[in-house]
Order: sequence, then structure tokens, then C-alpha cells
Amino acid sequence: MIRKIGVIGAGQMGNGIAHVCALAGYSVVLIDISQDQLNKAQETIRRNLDRQLSRNAISETERAEALARIETSVSIDDLGDADLVIEAATEDEQVKRKIFVQICPKLKKEALIATNTSSISVTRLASVTDRPEKFMGMHFMNPVPVMKLVELIRGIATDEATFREIREMTIRLGKTPANAEDFPAFIVNRILLPMINEAVYTLYEGVGSVEAIDTAMRLGANHPMGPLQLADFIGLDTCLSVMQVLYEGLADSKYRPCPLLVKYVEAGWLGRKAERGFYDYRGEVPVPTR
Repeated sequence: MIRKIGVIGAGQMGNGIAHVCALAGYSVVLIDISQDQLNKAQETIRRNLDRQLSRNAISETERAEALARIETSVSIDDLGDADLVIEAATEDEQVKRKIFVQICPKLKKEALIATNTSSISVTRLASVTDRPEKFMGMHFMNPVPVMKLVELIRGIATDEATFREIREMTIRLGKTPANAEDFPAFIVNRILLPMINEAVYTLYEGVGSVEAIDTAMRLGANHPMGPLQLADFIGLDTCLSVMQVLYEGLADSKYRPCPLLVKYVEAGWLGRKAERGFYDYRGEVPVPTR
């Protein structure tokens, strides 16, 4: 039975996962190599809980109890009593593999491991652990406290008991699970990222400006956010890494990352988090950069 959850990585996804787990009644230890990042994560969680409180989505008691359930640490030694560890580090296979190799000796033998990867093979990641049958993908959507979906991905070795337990826990978090096979980028990103990449090609080829493309998709396809605005929100480095996983994993030229997307990432214009992407966020109002 899952009672305590370790979350590795205190970035955008990790703090959101810690937030929803604590709110659902689980004890959480949030791990990151940077104490500064952990402090920022705690502040973000507090702010997001306050927002839920102001909308009457949670009570003052629920807010206080959720905050009290979250501890933070810079040491993986504190994962020793976790029943489930969710890895939410950067979308880089080598980084993730290194984390799994380091944490396995620290975990109790019955502990389950999940990865929040949005595109990388779950089977391949599981192969570096000492428990591939207790390992699976648990892909949360961003922002985690708001989005209802979690993609559940079994690796080739994932056993039924692990899948069942993590599925039940997903429902307890108030999320809706969708089962996806272990193919590159799973369901959501397999469909969403090529659309974003195509929007970047549309910009690259001069078919429309940033503003025209986003307006066209918001008003013409009834999307809540234009694809370039969405790319900035996701992070252009993440968009590029998912497209590269699709391109390499499926060997189909339709997944070739747009050269303009590559150029923006090389420039360090990664979207909202870098204050510049397809929009410049440094002023009062976001301004298109092309």
C-alpha cells in the first residue's frame, strides 16, 4: 500500500506532483540537488494552494495539512521509507538513467518506481533499475494541479500488481488515468508536439507571423491557447527533445524538428521560463519575437 511518496526533481512538474500527492493525503518527500530550487518549489506549492483556497476548491484545513505533509531534502538517502518514488527530472534520458541507478540501492525492496517522462521509452529506463517489474510511466500533464489526465505506461516487464496499485493511486489523486502503450511520446505528445512543430514550420516558412498563427488556431480551431504560446509554456527545449525522440524512435521524416525550433533552443530562448521564446515576456505584456 502506498503511504509515502518520494518525488525527485523540484521543477515545474515535480512541485506540482508533490502538491497533488500531499493534497490527496500522502506523505511526500521532495528531493532536488539544489536547496534553492526546493525553496522555490515550496513557495510555488504554497501559492498554488492559496489560489485553490481563494476559489473555494479546498478548505483552510486541507491547505495546512497538505503543506505539513511535504518535507524537502537534497539527499536521496531520505527515500529509504518511500513506498513509491516518482522521478520528475529534466527530459534527458542520461540524467534519468543516472538517477535510477543512484536511488535503487537506497529504496526498500518492495518500493515502486514511476517516471514522469513525456516521451522516453519506459522499458529502456526500467532496464537500468533492479526492479523493472515494479517500474512504469506516470506522465502527468502541466500544470499538474489543474490538468486532470495522467498517462499510465507499462514497460515490457511491468507487472499487473504495480499497474493496478499506481492506477488506484492516480484515481485517489483526483486524476483520470489513460493507458498508453510504450511507444515514443505515448498519446498526448505524439499528437500535440507534431502540431506545435508544424506551427513553427508555418512561422519558419513565412506563412504567418507568431500573432497570426496563434490567433488563427485560437479562433479557428477553438484552442484555448495558440500553439506557439503553448510551446513557450511547455518549454522549447522540452518540445525539441520530444520531437527528437519521435524522429529517432519512429524514423519518419514527418517528425523532423523544425530548424527554427532548434535555433531558438540554441539561443537559450526556451519560452516563459527564460523570459523569451516565440514571445518576449520581459515587459508588461508578451510581445512576439518574430
